[in-house]
Amino acid sequence: MGTVKSDRLLALLLCVLAQPVLAASIAIDVGHYSEEPGVISARGRPEFEFNLDLAREIEAVLRARGHATRLIGADGGMKDLGRRSRAAQGADLFVSVHHDSVREKYLAPWVHDGGEQRYSDMFSGFSLFVSRENAGLKRSLRCASAIGAALKKADFRPSLYHADPVFGENRPFADKDNGVHYFDHLAVLRHADMPALLFEAGVVVNRAEETKMSDSKVQKQIAISVADGIEACLNKRR
Repeated sequence: MGTVKSDRLLALLLCVLAQPVLAASIAIDVGHYSEEPGVISARGRPEFEFNLDLAREIEAVLRARGHATRLIGADGGMKDLGRRSRAAQGADLFVSVHHDSVREKYLAPWVHDGGEQRYSDMFSGFSLFVSRENAGLKRSLRCASAIGAALKKADFRPSLYHADPVFGENRPFADKDNGVHYFDHLAVLRHADMPALLFEAGVVVNRAEETKMSDSKVQKQIAISVADGIEACLNKRR
């Protein structure tokens, strides 16, 4: 009987440990929309499609861990950025999911499947952005840093080029080690009533990285890392 009781206690403990310390509500924004789908990848695929695939994967991982989620802009018709932050009201965190490009002058033509596309293999990696005009900046930065750290632990690397005044957009670092930048006037972040961040998962005008971002296994690992980072930051004392 003692062994059976011990086994039951162990099973209960493992079950408790498997649950999130703090169940949270996460708003997941699918960046861009059908009429303006964002960057066109090196092989001609619209960014919106990459964003939707990854946002759904992130949602699935978070739900499987017991969190509540809201998928915003998934139908491709949400043009008004203000509607996105309003749709997220009441959430603990707003995450806008995107994929990245490079400055126009670094793009070059190439032919893929008989059609001309544009690419640049100069840059790769993820980036995260927070706004100093967001009311929840402290937690926004903490969550962005935690996501960046989780991605690095899974062997993804930050691009860093957005902070370079020559190559990027001169976005200052908020946390260089974890690939987090300030982007103060970004509407989808500054108007959010909750902590908010924007996540660029990879540079899809880079031909090798586009292939990587299209891989369902890679998408799953990115989603797991994002969920790990979210739990790490939201499970800390508010």
